Amino acid sequence: MLSASSTGGGFAALLKNRPFLALWIGQVLSQVADKVFFVLMIALLVNYQPPPGWENSARSALMIAITLPAILFGSAAGIFVDRFDKRQILSGCNLLRGAIILAIPILPRAFVVLLVIGFLQSVLTQFFAPAEQAAIPLLVPKQGLMTANALFTTTMMGSLIVGFAIGEPLLTLARTWGRFGQEILVGGLYLLAAIVLHSLPLHNTGADPQIVQAHPWSDFKAGLKYLKTDRLVSNAMVQLTLLYSVFAALTVLAINLVEEIGLKSTQFGFLLAAAGVGMVFGAGILGHWGDRFHHKPLPLIGFLIMAGSLTAFTFIENLWVGLGLSTLLGVGASMVGLPMQTLIQRQTPETMRGKVFGFQNNVINIALSLPLAIAGPLTDTLGLRVVLLSMSLIVSLVGIWAWRNTRRVLQDAI
Repeated sequence: MLSASSTGGGFAALLKNRPFLALWIGQVLSQVADKVFFVLMIALLVNYQPPPGWENSARSALMIAITLPAILFGSAAGIFVDRFDKRQILSGCNLLRGAIILAIPILPRAFVVLLVIGFLQSVLTQFFAPAEQAAIPLLVPKQGLMTANALFTTTMMGSLIVGFAIGEPLLTLARTWGRFGQEILVGGLYLLAAIVLHSLPLHNTGADPQIVQAHPWSDFKAGLKYLKTDRLVSNAMVQLTLLYSVFAALTVLAINLVEEIGLKSTQFGFLLAAAGVGMVFGAGILGHWGDRFHHKPLPLIGFLIMAGSLTAFTFIENLWVGLGLSTLLGVGASMVGLPMQTLIQRQTPETMRGKVFGFQNNVINIALSLPLAIAGPLTDTLGLRVVLLSMSLIVSLVGIWAWRNTRRVLQDAI
């Protein structure tokens, strides 16, 4: 294992780690492919006519088909990750995703086929995500995990901000390649990711034979038992769940917020993009100088920054102040997300990582769905300011609770 000093060079030192570099390149290709795939699905709706009476519900049905596997299969996928070679899972998922896309031209042009494609792609993503998270600690020493997570977060947010923007231009360019140029582009990105990830030196060296032979239900109960036993990991997961819940609610509230600062409701994306920029900025700082904040209560500071930003939103009407607050909110979010994700990776034994990350993805996806459902009705009933102040209070209380419950262990673990 590398010493702390050998990993103190931030992103530059991390990228000299060739196995991790391959994992990161695979992530970049997969993330871009995911975003372009989503744009492609929306574009294909024109050619895949829904049943009569479903014209206005077709897009919603497609969204449900893509998001449902995240709730249904998150935990089960994590159990699978612990049982099999992570390299084969990472490479195989992208290989299958690419094959499905390349098969589109020969499949019937029926709306139900499009739903099945979206569903299968999302199912494979549920296996890919925990395998990717579980692979990072196998390729990076503990001292470099904060930087590694910062780079992955930066890439994820960057693809979110840029991916959808370049999706349409890329697909337009791909149409010049021929009738099926779009499918070749998206499928090719997945296949390229599969080739890169196939080179990873990942093996099940730490697998427990009793766990490998266990029944999936037993594996699931073992994962829950571990989370109940390790309060540090479970507390970290609670904080991540709240973090994602806040951002899910913000996607709904942003429509009202932008009108308060002088933008049209259709321009809510500017506010979300500013939060994404803040997360990238915060990730960059923690990734490069994270060792200097080793003993600081970063999650507490992050939650308080988020709470202050949410409170300030109730008083401002200036565009640039609003965008600045959104950026600050993103910085605070990075101070919660990165340390907590790093903590889970460091604390969780290798034989439990797939189950833990699968369960984490499951909980987070459920947490993303609930605020989306209730944020709008609560705003209509209580008003925007009451909802924002309530969110601010909850964020502050959870931050203080988490700090008081874990501060002694965090000083040794992070």
